[in-house]
Amino acid sequence: MADPAECTIKVMCRFRPLNSSEVVRGDKYIPKFQGEDTVVIAGKPYMFDRVFSSNTTQEQVYNACAQKIVKDVLEGYNGTIFAYGQTSSGKTHTMEGNLHDTDAMGIIPRIVQDIFNYIYSMDENLEFHIKVSYFEIYLDKIRDLLDVSKTNLSVHEDKNRVPYVKGCTERFVCSPDEVMDTIDEGKSNRHVAVTNMNEHSSRSHSIFLINVKQENTQTEQKLSGKLYLVDLAGSEKVSKTGAEGAVLDEAKNINKSLSSLGNVISALAEGTAYIPYRDSKMTRILQDSLGGNCRTTIVICCSPSSYNEAETKSTLMFGQRAKTIKNTVTVNIELTAEQWKQKYEREKEKNKTLRNTITWLENELNRWRNGESVPVEEQFDKEKANAEVLALDNIINDKPASTPNVPGIRLTDVEKDKCEAELAKLYKQLDDKDEEINQQSQLAEKLKQQMLDQEELLASSRRDHENLQAELNRLQAENEASKEEVKEVLQALEELAVNYDQKSQEVEDKTKEFEAISEELSQKSSILSSLDSELQKLKEMSNHQKKRVTEMMSSLLKDLAEIGIAVGSNDIKHEGGSGLIDEEFTVARLYISKMKSEVKSMVKRCKQLEGTQSESNKKMDENEKELAACQLRISQHEAKIKSLTEYLQNVEQKKRQLEENVDSLNEELVKLSAQEKVHAMEKENEIQTANEVKEAVEKQIHSHREAHQKQISSLRDELDNKEKLITELQDLNQKIMLEQERLRVEHEKLKSTDQEKSRKLHELTVMQDRREQARQDLKGLEETVAKELQTLHNLRKLFVQDLATRVKKSAEMDSDDTGGSAAQKQKISFLENNLEQLTKVHKQLVRDNADLRCELPKLEKRLRATAERVKALESALKEAKENAARDRKRYQQEVDRIKEAVRAKNMARRGHSAQIAKPIRPGQQPVASPTHPNINRSGGGFYQNSQTVSIRGGSTVKPDKK
Repeated sequence: MADPAECTIKVMCRFRPLNSSEVVRGDKYIPKFQGEDTVVIAGKPYMFDRVFSSNTTQEQVYNACAQKIVKDVLEGYNGTIFAYGQTSSGKTHTMEGNLHDTDAMGIIPRIVQDIFNYIYSMDENLEFHIKVSYFEIYLDKIRDLLDVSKTNLSVHEDKNRVPYVKGCTERFVCSPDEVMDTIDEGKSNRHVAVTNMNEHSSRSHSIFLINVKQENTQTEQKLSGKLYLVDLAGSEKVSKTGAEGAVLDEAKNINKSLSSLGNVISALAEGTAYIPYRDSKMTRILQDSLGGNCRTTIVICCSPSSYNEAETKSTLMFGQRAKTIKNTVTVNIELTAEQWKQKYEREKEKNKTLRNTITWLENELNRWRNGESVPVEEQFDKEKANAEVLALDNIINDKPASTPNVPGIRLTDVEKDKCEAELAKLYKQLDDKDEEINQQSQLAEKLKQQMLDQEELLASSRRDHENLQAELNRLQAENEASKEEVKEVLQALEELAVNYDQKSQEVEDKTKEFEAISEELSQKSSILSSLDSELQKLKEMSNHQKKRVTEMMSSLLKDLAEIGIAVGSNDIKHEGGSGLIDEEFTVARLYISKMKSEVKSMVKRCKQLEGTQSESNKKMDENEKELAACQLRISQHEAKIKSLTEYLQNVEQKKRQLEENVDSLNEELVKLSAQEKVHAMEKENEIQTANEVKEAVEKQIHSHREAHQKQISSLRDELDNKEKLITELQDLNQKIMLEQERLRVEHEKLKSTDQEKSRKLHELTVMQDRREQARQDLKGLEETVAKELQTLHNLRKLFVQDLATRVKKSAEMDSDDTGGSAAQKQKISFLENNLEQLTKVHKQLVRDNADLRCELPKLEKRLRATAERVKALESALKEAKENAARDRKRYQQEVDRIKEAVRAKNMARRGHSAQIAKPIRPGQQPVASPTHPNINRSGGGFYQNSQTVSIRGGSTVKPDKK
């Protein structure tokens, strides 16, 4: 990464013209423009980086808003452009426009074309890899527009804590046509609807992501940049749009996410400590664009109609708040090995300077300790020391080679020869020394190279050690966190178990009470039924008694009538029958009194039965009331149990919140105590003398040395543990391989068993076919025998008839000729013998037929057993096949699981997996798509990651088939 730099978010304001419905309604055009950066609404001015009036063309908007961001992205910066505004304010027209109209196309297609135009005009040593993604946020769910099966993607963070959409489709592209095909495909899958304000209202936030990576093939320098092109759905008022049903739910989610965006903008503008990025998935994705590492441009789209004045003012206020936000942008650069080496050398020089400084300070400190007074000019001065070193270097570099002054001396020839010989000897020694110096220099270069290699090895080992240490720290932290979570979960489970036991006990008590009430109710019901039956019997008896009374009264009245008739007709003799009449009257009176007493007793009994019935009815009403009260009590207890459960859940949530608050307060307390200690130490450091400072430095160095030794020992232990873990993983891998081999052997066995059963089934099928053929042959034989027997029977009848006629004829001839003929007798005997033989043959055939008929049920039974056996074998074979398929599926799942585990480990080691890229190199105009090389823009296909296409300056390299 390069040095960071701050930049503010650029805000552009665009007003669309009045549409047809607004013109028909007679709305006023309310904005007034002052210059290129100010618009006045209702007398209040609003200033932005640029304000576009209603007659601004798409090209002018693009040149002002987006043209510079293309260059920034290709230079390694991140960029974002998104349109904000109410519904039907022209956001989609600004971002997309008409994708295939040169004049009416929006920002996205123009950016795509500009990116490739920049690439084709850049240095030919650069190589570009471009991949695009297209997704939407619909009902607060991320939906991939290039793969509609991915409907609920999640947002994750990479190692640099930059959010990204996990699992989103990424397509490598090498021409503008392929990008436009991708946009067309994604746009066809986007959600739109018709409202009262817009016929093509966007119902989701769409995000088109362009990821550009470049590499210089000479210097191996790598840059990367991401460009987010966002078309937000517009805020809506239901009273104006008339949204209903699903469209209303969409409007609610759109307004909710836009409200989250407004909260983030407000928090960033006010400079609060907490920024609510996680309130919605849209703000989570745009986290880096709002206050992060990104050059961001916001296009606020407004309606000029007086009907939408309130929404327009709200949009302008949003833009003014967003204009105050500052982003910290840096170049996304990946250093090369040479740059890392230079950086290492610079750090090494800094380290050397610091060591010299420490040595100087230690010497000065020793002098102070020894009681010497170090003058100011001898005290350490870094600037003076650097100046002296530079001056000394300049003196050494600029110092000329001194030439000796040799006085003129005359030498003789002998002395000259001697001097020449001595000079030659000295030159030879000088050459030897030069050779020795060269050898030593070469040796020094080799040693220096070895030292560099050792330093690189040491640096790599340190990096590995740091990585292992970080991994170990992460694992320890995860372990501690998991332990804490397990403790919390166990504690919560214990509490839940106690609460569950209490509630279970309460439920059991209520159940017992309910059972007792139910039993009492059943008893009351049985008593009531017995009373009903008794009442019914009493009613029957009462009716019977009433009938009897009625009959007796009728008979009594009849007798009285007869007596009255007898008295009236004077048929009774007064003298002789007066005593008899009195006696009968007495008997009648007695009978009548007896009947009256019986009637009174029956009436009394009826009254008692009616009272008993009323009491029973009262008891039934009371029992029904008690039953209703019991049911009400049961429902109350159930509601109480439900409320207690909810209360326990709320208490658990409050407890967790309180624990989180306690943890945060503890952290703040630790921070405050640490700050207090730091302040105390600073005050003590101001008070301490130089000796105390030295002692503190020595103690600190000693403690650092001990900590370093402990850290080295702990690292060695961790390395041993890692080696043990690797050994365990290897053993586990070996076990998995053995299990795989065992499963393969079992699969082979099942396969051979399957083949054997198939062969047996084939043999049984052949046997069954043979038996079926034998049965058909037996049936045909029976039919043939039956036909032959019928023919024989007919012949026998004919023979008997012929024989009878001949016997008659012979009898007639015998009557004529008593002697007869010997030839006729022989003929008759011959015919009789033939008749006997035919009779024997007929009987034999009948017996054979009966035997065959007896054998036929046995054969049919055997045939049925064979068919059942075949069916059993078929079912066994089917079951074996199913088991084999199940085992094969289980084996495949196990293999897939192992592969996934290995892939996950590899992914964890090396980050995101690499894909086959399509390098794009400058100096070449766009070519056809590699998957459809013979077609143009209208039918371009998409790259399927099957081949790599390289575009070089002035030539086209054919695809390398891999």
